[in-house]
Amino acid sequence: MTPAPDRYAVIGHPVAHSQSPYIQHAFAAQTGEAIEYGRIDCRPEDFEATLRAWIAGADPARGLGTVRGCNITVPLKFHVIPLARRVSARAAQAQAANVLRFDPEAEGGWLADNTDGIGLVRDIRDHAATPIAGARVLLVGAGGAAAGVLGPLIEAGAAVVTVANRTVERAAALIERHRALAEAQRCALAATGLDDAGEAYAIVVNASSSSLAGAAVPVPDRVLAPGALAVDMMYGAPARPFLAWAAMHGAAARDGLGMLVEQAAEAFALWRGVRPRTAPVLAALRARLDAGA
Repeated sequence: MTPAPDRYAVIGHPVAHSQSPYIQHAFAAQTGEAIEYGRIDCRPEDFEATLRAWIAGADPARGLGTVRGCNITVPLKFHVIPLARRVSARAAQAQAANVLRFDPEAEGGWLADNTDGIGLVRDIRDHAATPIAGARVLLVGAGGAAAGVLGPLIEAGAAVVTVANRTVERAAALIERHRALAEAQRCALAATGLDDAGEAYAIVVNASSSSLAGAAVPVPDRVLAPGALAVDMMYGAPARPFLAWAAMHGAAARDGLGMLVEQAAEAFALWRGVRPRTAPVLAALRARLDAGA
């Protein structure tokens, strides 16, 4: 009898739109790993109870294999770490996590990690062919998405990272958590409001909720240097206004699909111990979305 495949899922609210099942099943087919991956819609107040009930639901007789891990998306990334026995350095730095791995108790129990930042860095560096080392970077937003990517942007060698947010105090708190890392990497950090974020950045990353909420682009066009790379961490319809704005002002506009695939590959490697190739999956995903799937 063939064992039931290990189970994974993406958990968030809303989550019906998520492309994570397609991505993770593509990685599994590529690497020969047997997994099942689904979606779980869950509000913050139900997060822990939903997780524990899902994990307890393994039933090989009904083809329900052991739950081995999950991805966590908005609005739950700040709710993960208190539930984990072990926390990776990058998740601890961000104080937010987007991945859980459920290890046997003998191996230490639940492990929380954050793969958002390395996903963004790899997409900018490898797919967009844009160097981060020595660049001036503007990070728009100071919530869970921004928290996950600030540390990896610093570690990638950015010369300057400015965090611009509607509430400057929240941006200041975020950079203060990263102050020692920035000093070690010789990266200058600053916290500003949205209207006074500065100008002429080589890389602008929209990590705010503006695209998700259908709001206007939150920063003025002077933040874009000539030929800048402008990345919205969202993809699909929510990202289109930001991408159109960036293109209108001469920037190279990029959505969050590459980041999504790269952070998913990092999670897959954490769960399965094998790193999948991302380029063919990203190309297939873009074609799938262009076709309206």
